[in-house]
Amino acid sequence: MADLHIHTCLSPCGELDMTPKRIMEKARELGIDMVAVSDHNSAENLVFAAEAARTRGIAFLPAMEITSSEEAHVLAVFETPADAAAMQEKVYRGLPEGENNERLWGEQVIVNAEDEVMGFNTRLLIGSTGLTLKKIVDEVHALGGLAIASHIDREAFSVLSQLGFVPDDVSFDAFEIVNREKRPGGLPRGVPFLCSSDAHRLEDIGKRTTRFLLESACFAELKMALKGQNGRKCLEA
Repeated sequence: MADLHIHTCLSPCGELDMTPKRIMEKARELGIDMVAVSDHNSAENLVFAAEAARTRGIAFLPAMEITSSEEAHVLAVFETPADAAAMQEKVYRGLPEGENNERLWGEQVIVNAEDEVMGFNTRLLIGSTGLTLKKIVDEVHALGGLAIASHIDREAFSVLSQLGFVPDDVSFDAFEIVNREKRPGGLPRGVPFLCSSDAHRLEDIGKRTTRFLLESACFAELKMALKGQNGRKCLEA
């Protein structure tokens, strides 16, 4: 069972108790095998989340939720924190100038695996980047990552809400949906659907998950499952 979309307190809309340690403790309590941490436009808590997951026996995938210039969210999942950090450099160059207003948007806290505050990110993580949807997906793939259309069935910050369609030249590896019972039509065929919590609060972790048929819980196996290769596949979404 996997929850591939969880925000930490680094995301301006994430609750302050969404620390790497507490997220992984909650995931272990719920029996979740694989977790992806995906903060808005930043990867600065990923090394700490990886440590917190490792000490609790949870498979960890480093990720980011990137906001395109069209204001659509893309979930970028990588094999290593270093890959995510490379993508972060590209995202940071595309963020608008200025500093985060904590009173308006919330604090953006960098927290280590022992719940110690390491600092605060002052960038405008809440904003859209200057990267187009196609550019984000292409850059993620160039780094060997997976590009998933976030909550594609929502009425805001999704590819369908912003564009009304999936462009022919944008190749997503999966579509994340909120409502299992009502999947949107008109999407490219052969692309699997996933469900994840998009949790910003501890109590929301695991509310939506996806089950996969894998030999082990890791990035390489997930990549094969999304492609339906070698017997790996999504069992439920």
